[in-house]
Amino acid sequence: MGSAVVARHRAQAAADLSALAGAQHALYGVTLACAEAGAVARRMGAVVAGCTVEDLDVVVAVSVPVMLGRFGARPARAAARAGPIGEGG
Repeated sequence: MGSAVVARHRAQAAADLSALAGAQHALYGVTLACAEAGAVARRMGAVVAGCTVEDLDVVVAVSVPVMLGRFGARPARAAARAGPIGEGG
C-alpha cells in the first residue's frame, strides 16, 4: 500500500511540474507546450496520458507505474493545470 501512495505522489509531482513547463511555452502553441511537458514528465519517470492547451492554460495528465505485489503493475494517475493567473489574482 505504501508504494501506491508514493507512486501517486510521484505522479502528482510529475503532473504539476509538466503543466508548469508546458505553460511556459503555451504562447508558442500546443505542439511545443506539450512537447516540453512530455520531456519533463519523462525525466520524472512518468508517461503523459494527455496534454491540452485551453487559452493559455496547459492541462496535463500523467501516469506512473507502481508494482502492487501479486496484483502486478498498475498506473498511478494524476492531472494538473497551469497558466497565468486571472485579474482577480
